[in-house]
Amino acid sequence: MEYTTLGNTGTAVSKLCFGTWRFGKESDGTVETDREEAHDLLDACWDHGVNFIDTANVYGDPNGTSERWIGEWLADRGHHREDLVLASKVYFPFNGRGEPGPNDSGLGRKHIRAQIEGTLERLGTDYLDLYYIHRWDENTPIRETMRTLTELVREGKVHYLGASSMAAWKLTKALWTSDVEGLERFDVTQPMFNAADTDDVSDYLDVCADQEIAVCPYSPLAGGFLTGKYERADDGTVVGPDGARGSLTDVFADRYTSETAWEVLEAVESVADQVDATPAQVSLRWLMEHERVTCVPIVGARTPAQLEENVGAVDLELSAEQFERIDAARGAGDGGYR
Repeated sequence: MEYTTLGNTGTAVSKLCFGTWRFGKESDGTVETDREEAHDLLDACWDHGVNFIDTANVYGDPNGTSERWIGEWLADRGHHREDLVLASKVYFPFNGRGEPGPNDSGLGRKHIRAQIEGTLERLGTDYLDLYYIHRWDENTPIRETMRTLTELVREGKVHYLGASSMAAWKLTKALWTSDVEGLERFDVTQPMFNAADTDDVSDYLDVCADQEIAVCPYSPLAGGFLTGKYERADDGTVVGPDGARGSLTDVFADRYTSETAWEVLEAVESVADQVDATPAQVSLRWLMEHERVTCVPIVGARTPAQLEENVGAVDLELSAEQFERIDAARGAGDGGYR
């Protein structure tokens, strides 16, 4: 495994982050990743040197399950807490103690204060390395949110702050507020970003590059589309292996499988053939090689074998021509982040 400094922080993380949103998640009455499978995946992370683990207070059914299973794994295996970089999030309604009340969501002081205590207890730790706001809260002044998060940093409960899924202007507003008020800033962002996504993220990445903010994209493989396991039928529908997302929902097709996305996949597969790698590995490596920002993709492998494949991306190296071939297929590009 190779490690990189997380943006403008002093913390080193593996070049891949492992996401645990499937831990304890029920879909149609079936748990996507049960406790034993979750611990097997965390063991695989440990074996491969993946030290960066991403979760959230609302992951799992009931909410908090993912955090609790990670905490139990840490206690069961006896690993040193300092060997891991743990990230969690706050914002969404939390149902871990029954029906959510009027202050059981958002980014107000009351909700953040309650949720950090629950997160730390479930993880069995005194502090989080990274605490994200899971979404922007339109109903709470960003000043209140940043002041509360700053308190957590200064109390030693959180090391760094992160922001997930927001517009570039909102991120800029939060950074400006922190600077003017003398508060802690966001050091990490977590947008949805992958080669197949045609949304123009150049403004967002420009802010991150200028402010030396790390980027940890979720859905780096476009929900599995960039693994190459889906095909396009003659009628334009998406055909996938039994149980795969593309064969189950129209949302997948609408979100990930535009005409441009198929062109990107073709470019990814051509590069994969050249470098003797899988499309998934090339897609992850394409993200890692965005040189103007520290880019650490969050992978959500279902099995240890999938995780091993993902980790193989660390050993790849794309030429400038190969990187630009994929970028050109995207059309809008990313503003020259190679």
